[in-house]
Amino acid sequence: MTTATSVDVAAKIKVGISTCLLGRNVRYDGGHQRDAYLVETLGRWFEYVSVCPEVEMGLSIPRPALRLVGEVAAPRMVFRESGEDVSDRMARWSKARLDLLAELDLCGYVFKSDSPSCGMERVKVHAANGQASRKGRGLFAAALMARFPLLPVEEEGRLHDVGIRDNWIERVFAYRRWRDAVAAGLTVGRLVAFHTAHKFQVLSHDPTRYRALGRLVADAKALPRAQLVTLYGELFMAALTTRATPGKHANVLQHLVGFVTDALEPADRAELARLIDDYRKGLVPLVVPLTLLRHHVRRHPAPYVDGQTYLDPHPRELLLRNHA
Repeated sequence: MTTATSVDVAAKIKVGISTCLLGRNVRYDGGHQRDAYLVETLGRWFEYVSVCPEVEMGLSIPRPALRLVGEVAAPRMVFRESGEDVSDRMARWSKARLDLLAELDLCGYVFKSDSPSCGMERVKVHAANGQASRKGRGLFAAALMARFPLLPVEEEGRLHDVGIRDNWIERVFAYRRWRDAVAAGLTVGRLVAFHTAHKFQVLSHDPTRYRALGRLVADAKALPRAQLVTLYGELFMAALTTRATPGKHANVLQHLVGFVTDALEPADRAELARLIDDYRKGLVPLVVPLTLLRHHVRRHPAPYVDGQTYLDPHPRELLLRNHA
């Protein structure tokens, strides 16, 4: 079974990453924070572009610890002991580095958590009165997220949560397909094909944006092409950011069964319905009803179903749908 607009998994997807997560000794204490899952598992599909803001801007290894101080909305980055402020230096370096990253067509990014330069969220910001709040964001992380707002980003700490990890990986592969579609020249016809292939994947995440995307595609000919691409990309990636749930997955599965139900024996229909309900109740993982659905689609060809990215939004070898 093939999936429409699939990613060529032979060509690795470029993903930015904090250098220390690859096992390189670049942290302030001279150590690293190698993440085995990122390196050994996802490294089979991702070509990592490593970035260590503090070292690349010229700081030593090891070096005095940095921290964020001041207002949460606009913190400064200073050395903890001396108080020397390197915020402007970081800002200049970040701008130049982001210009280079823009040329690499990244489709995702993994930050090091709690870092004053790379932390994506909940980084400590120390106020003048000595109190600290976990409401900050690393200076480089903030600059990157502002420059590339559609880029699927996460930090390695949050990726230990299976649901967050699966959602991020799914978004990375979806963003690659979107970038490829735009690069190929997104005519209205090609946008319709892209949208058709992704309809049920989007529905499993965000029914409200699913409907909004449908309206946007219906009005596609009335919009300037650049505006259409921008609006669709923003809605598409925002929809996938919303976590899928067993209830939404079950709804999608029932929709897909409807395309082959007339070809099935009553016992086969009953078995599919039972497994979908078992999945909804948490008794079996998503892969169980999906595998049976794929089996029936092979026996009773349904091109519309076969072309849905929902069936294989990422490589099956990752086993993301094998846990309840």
